[in-house]
Amino acid sequence: MPGTLADPVWFWQRIVSPHMAGLAEALARSGRPVTYVAEQPMSDSRAKQGWMPAKAEAMTLQFAPDAAAAVGLVAEAPETSIHICQGFRGNGIVSAARTALDQRGLRQWVVMETIEERGWASSRLKRLEYARLMRRWRHRIDGVLAIGHSTPAWLAARGMLADRIVPFAYFLPEKTAPTRPERSKDAPFRVLFVGQFIERKRIDLLIDALARLAGHPFELLVVGAGPLEAELQQRAKTRLGDRVTWLGQRPMHEIQAIMAEADCLVLPSRHDGWGAVVSEALMAGTPAICSDRCGAAGVVEASGEGGVFKVGDVEALADKLSMALRSGRVTAERRQSIRHWSRCLGADAGAKFLNEILVSNKSGEPRPVPPWHRDVIPI
Repeated sequence: MPGTLADPVWFWQRIVSPHMAGLAEALARSGRPVTYVAEQPMSDSRAKQGWMPAKAEAMTLQFAPDAAAAVGLVAEAPETSIHICQGFRGNGIVSAARTALDQRGLRQWVVMETIEERGWASSRLKRLEYARLMRRWRHRIDGVLAIGHSTPAWLAARGMLADRIVPFAYFLPEKTAPTRPERSKDAPFRVLFVGQFIERKRIDLLIDALARLAGHPFELLVVGAGPLEAELQQRAKTRLGDRVTWLGQRPMHEIQAIMAEADCLVLPSRHDGWGAVVSEALMAGTPAICSDRCGAAGVVEASGEGGVFKVGDVEALADKLSMALRSGRVTAERRQSIRHWSRCLGADAGAKFLNEILVSNKSGEPRPVPPWHRDVIPI
């Protein structure tokens, strides 16, 4: 019946990602039977970044280490089940599962991030390949959960049916606000970067933008590691002197407390499918600034805090940082207001939104509005 939560939902992912498993767990707590299938608990690359597999308490967690195992699990799925599959291509067991689901005629959705396009030849090939995939799948799936503010339009341009594209996000588990001593009133404005030290993240752009604001009292905290560490540290020393503190790699559970003491998080990436640190910062009550090539740019704009700048434009980033510095350090009241608004990015709000999507798809009712565009937070 339309409006019920009886149909089981299965998630198909490469790993037990905290960015997706938290949503699945919240969906299970809402009353849906939920099964989460992964190829492995965690990849080596993500583990090195400090990621930890999410816990499975309300949902059922199963592993399919190869295509045969994935196909075997598809054979066991109930006829009424709904399947949410990671991406259209290059996703290990998920590709095998999606084909098997199609052969059984089971309902499936694809969840995907913004695709990076860099270089004319590479961009053209990607667009041609996704146009082919859209032609193949657009009438065979219920829809696409499109993560990233530019992803819906990009998919429509490749040929996916507009009424089967739903704007979506990575919805993260909500955490209790850390209790930390208040920083001194005389402490400088604290800018924070969290991520890998790789070219795509454009930490060099952040350093150069801050160098243009040397007359303002600020400090930069950098969390992460990567191959460009020595080069970036030298650049920062030359351009910012002793204003930069390098905290190294930190486990995920420590990063929220670091974020809750920052006055602004900056993600200047050339490309990020979403940019989960943006959501994490807002959920910690910290404004975020990101480039327009970050998938989370839409929620930054919706939050009314921080801002979005044109990718690669150092002057535009400096302008956003200057505005943040002029607005002053984040007060306790402002931080609480941002935390309250950002509940729309939490796993419980995401589960409610996903339930609304699945119910409206079954009943034929209009698609629900994304929670970050609502006046009332849907929890």
